[in-house]
Formats: sequence, structure tokens, C-alpha cells
Amino acid sequence: MDTLTSLLTQESVARTVVLLAAAGAFGTALGKLKVRGVGLGVAGVLFAGLVLGHLKLAPNHEVLDFVREFGLILFVYTLGLQIGPGFFSSLRERGLALNLFAASIVLGGSLLAAALIVTQRVPLPAGIGLLSGATTNTPSLAAAGEAFKQMGAAPDATAIQGLAYAVAYPFGILGIIIAMVVVRKLFRVDVAREVREAESALRPNTPPPTGRSLEVRNANLVGRRIDAIPSLRGSRVVVSRFSRGGVVDVARPETELALGDVLHVVGPEEEVDALRVVVGAEAGVDLKALPGRVTNRRLLVTKVAVLGKPLGDLDVLAQHSVVITRVTRNALEFSPSPGFKVQFGDILMAVGEEPGIDAVAAAVGNSTKALDHPHPIPFFLGIVLGVVVGSIPLAIPGLPAAVKLGLAGGPLLVAIFLSRLANTGSLVWHLPPSANFMLREMGITLFLAAVGMKSGERFVGVLLGGDGLAWLGWGAAVTIIPLLVVGLVARAWKKLNYPELCGLLAGSMTDPPALAFSQQSTGSDAPAVAYAAVYPLVMLLRVFTAQLLVFLLWRVASGG
Repeated sequence: MDTLTSLLTQESVARTVVLLAAAGAFGTALGKLKVRGVGLGVAGVLFAGLVLGHLKLAPNHEVLDFVREFGLILFVYTLGLQIGPGFFSSLRERGLALNLFAASIVLGGSLLAAALIVTQRVPLPAGIGLLSGATTNTPSLAAAGEAFKQMGAAPDATAIQGLAYAVAYPFGILGIIIAMVVVRKLFRVDVAREVREAESALRPNTPPPTGRSLEVRNANLVGRRIDAIPSLRGSRVVVSRFSRGGVVDVARPETELALGDVLHVVGPEEEVDALRVVVGAEAGVDLKALPGRVTNRRLLVTKVAVLGKPLGDLDVLAQHSVVITRVTRNALEFSPSPGFKVQFGDILMAVGEEPGIDAVAAAVGNSTKALDHPHPIPFFLGIVLGVVVGSIPLAIPGLPAAVKLGLAGGPLLVAIFLSRLANTGSLVWHLPPSANFMLREMGITLFLAAVGMKSGERFVGVLLGGDGLAWLGWGAAVTIIPLLVVGLVARAWKKLNYPELCGLLAGSMTDPPALAFSQQSTGSDAPAVAYAAVYPLVMLLRVFTAQLLVFLLWRVASGG
């Protein structure tokens, strides 16, 4: 008993680990509890942290600051790696509309906060703190603090600002979740159906390949090589098998055609139809079903030496008469062109004789162990790059201080970019899904536990004393009103898909816990694409409006 008491009361590394782990475990369990099908999800960790902080069971503030920021970096970086492949196509298609809705949420909250300050419902420092806490945006809190210093505010201005932030922050997270639930209930959303639609929309518009056996009946093709068939060059159709006289062989580019030959072709349906018109007609036999030495096998690309190379440059394919008919990447199967560049984790459908396929397998790696094995060096280098990018000051005209993307925006943008590169030389940016998910959950859990513990010590006292309850109510209004108004309009007017709407609401508040909740409640990563699409603009607007309100309302608040 004495050992447990000393462990909980004496500052040590062991005490820090125990408290963070306890907040994560009990908070996760709390988040799994549901009332009428609705639960807190990962936000339960925040409330577990608040309880521990209130009981004065928390590490010192320096440790909590590190844990909070490191957890946030882990979460947003792994999130960026996950959503990166579908991010740019989504941004091109829906980016403008999403950012307009997100900017409307920012503007609505800022106008509400300004109205509270101008009508003297709250003092200026408290109003700015409420805006930052109600929108769960810590960078805007820091930016406004710098603005107060520039305006010569009293030292207690930043303290009042911080207390108001602490009071509004918990409902800032909960309010986003409430807005998501309200939209779902009002519009009777079929979540499973809309998740399927959202994930389908995120996939590139690439037709799936189809396979057919075609008989040569066009006399104009007699004596022509297979690689000289009109409409075959420049298309995504691949001839994989060849049969003459009932003998099935690998289709070789130099093979000369004769009437009655049968070709098995694989490619997009429209292009296969066009080739059928040129060749003759569909054969009454399926070459894949006939016995012979030709076989097929799925091969994993895991060897660094072939990464980034076009399929047409892989000499091992021609040397061993092996044809690649399909490629699967990010759960999407399509027909590759000769210029298609292979990436780590691609699955190649190889057709040929067994020894030839073995040789190709050795050349591309084909190691499931390598696929599941994370690459720690590029992972940590990516985080370094993200932190550096987030620390670069961006000069915005009209602001006295430069704006930074911070420890959330920088790693997120870098991870999205790196996920598109796939590899840089021998550095493979790919992170196995299981490792990605575990690091992401650990990151958001550490972040929420630290936020809760840091706010919990003074949360109850501020809430129950003085203007705390009034601040809580005004902060809740700043959170929920813009979210509901824009969320309902976006759904009713633009018919915004529910997972996409959830990502928009979470992104408009730059709130990772709300994003994690939306991913859990929908069972999809689709909300994260909309979140990332609006995040950069929203982050800049949040910082800009917080400072702008200080500058514009300082004279009003001081009676000038």
C-alpha cells in the first residue's frame, strides 16, 4: 500500500506513465459506453483526464505539454499518411465548397464572440479565450496572447484568457460531436450506405479490368506480331495468353498471328471491346480454364531496387516472358500501362510459366514480412520535416506577427505529400495499416489525456465560481450555433455526404478528437479527407481572426 501511495504522490517517470495509461484505459472504456446508440468515443479520454486533474493526480505541466504535443504529432502524421492517396482528387472535386462552408463556420463563431464582447457580456480577454476554447484551437489562443502583449494589456489578461479557454474547451469537443449526432438524427442518415458512397467517391475514376478470350478472324492481322495489333498500342489492354491448335502459351510480343489463334486479353472493358472489333470475335473457349504450363500469381512489390520504375523498364518481365495484367493499389484494382510506376505494397498479377514468375517474384521482392515491417527511419524523418514545415513563419498582410501551421498542420501536410511520393530512393514512406492505426490511437489518447489533466485542476473551480457557468454557456453557443447552421445548410442544400460533413465539422474546428470520433462512428477514414481539405485554410483563419478581434475590439473594450 505504501508503494502505491508513493507512486501516486511522488513525481517520477513511473508516476507519469501510470497516470497517462490509466487515463487512456479508463477513458477508452468510458467512450465505449453508449446511451441510445451514442457514445463519447475517444473523447472519453478527455473526461478521464479532467477527473484525474481535478483530483490533483497529474504530472507537472512541462511533462503534460510535451505529451500533449507529441501525441498530437503522432496522430496527425499517421492520419496524413492514411488519407494522402485520396486527398488530392477529393480536393480538386469538392475542395472549394468544403472550404467555403468551413470559412462560414469560422466567421460565424468569430461574429458571436465579437457580439459577446461588444455587448459587454464578457470582457475582451475572456471573449477571445472562449472563442479559442469553443473552437478547440490552441494556436489562436497563443496568437491572441501575443496580440494582447502588443496592445499593452494587463498581465492578468492572458490568465483570464486561459481560464475562459479551459472552461469552453471540453464542450468545444463535445459540441462538435453533438452537431454530428443532430445532423444524423434529423436527416435519418443511413451511415453504412453513405460510407460506401463516400469511399467509392474517394477512389480514382479508374475502370476495373476485365478479361476475355478473342479469336483472330481478321485476315489483315495474319502475319502481324502481337505487339503490332492496331488499337493495342497506347491502350491499357494486355495480351496475357496465346493459343494455337489448342496449345496454351504465354503471349509474346514477337509472336506472329494466324487465323484461328485465340488471345486472352485483360484491360478496361471499353478498350477490350474496341480490340475485339479489330481482332474478330469472342472465342468460345476460356484460355484460363485450359490446361497448360501458363499460370498466374499475385506478387507483392517490396524490394527497394524496383520502386519508382515503370513496368516497361523491368527487364525481368521480358527476359522470362511474364506479363503483368492487373495491379492492386490501396484496395483499387486496375489495368497498368507500360509507363506505370510501381510503389511499395503494390500487388502485381503476373502471368507466365512457373520458373519465369519465380524470377519476377525474386526481382520485385514478394515478401509479406517486408510489407508488415515498418520503416522507422523515414517515419521519424517525416516527423522532423513536418515539425520544420510547421515552424516556418508565414507573413500575412495586415497582421503584426507571422502565422505558423504549428505542430498539427505541418506534420499533417508533410505526411499527405509523402504518402503520394511512396518512396524517395531507398526511403519508403509506407506505414503498415496495423502500425498506422496503433500509433494514431496512441497519439490521440496521449493528447486528450494531457489536455484533460492540465485543465482538470482548475476546471471545476472556474466553472462553479464567478462567471464560470455563464462563460460555459456562451462558449457552448459559440461552438454549437455555427456548426449546426452550416451543417444543416450543407446537408439540406448541397446534399453533402455524411462522412464528408463530419470531416468538415471537425476540420472547421481543427479538432483531432472530433475527427477520431467521426472515424469511429462511421467506421471509415472518409471524414479525414474532408478534414485535411479544410484544415490549412481554417488554421490560418482561426489565428488571423483571433488576432484581428483583439486589434479591432481593444479600443471598444477599453472605452476608447
